[in-house]
Amino acid sequence: MTDVIVPNDMWDDDREGVIVSWLYLSGATVTEEEVLCEVMVEKAQSDLLSPASGVLTIVEEADAIVSRGQVIGRID
Repeated sequence: MTDVIVPNDMWDDDREGVIVSWLYLSGATVTEEEVLCEVMVEKAQSDLLSPASGVLTIVEEADAIVSRGQVIGRID
């Protein structure tokens, strides 16, 4: 199992971000380096890439407030 984690370098300070949308549903098969979701910090939106290939389980749904280093999904 591989955790999908909000990267520590996604933004510069301790602000929180918001998951704008997931591009896949839980149970979908994803490929490493595909865009999984979009995260918004202030007015900047960033894509979060899949760290591995496998079946996605979403831990934090769209509109969830997230912090750097937080687990938001898992890939089996």
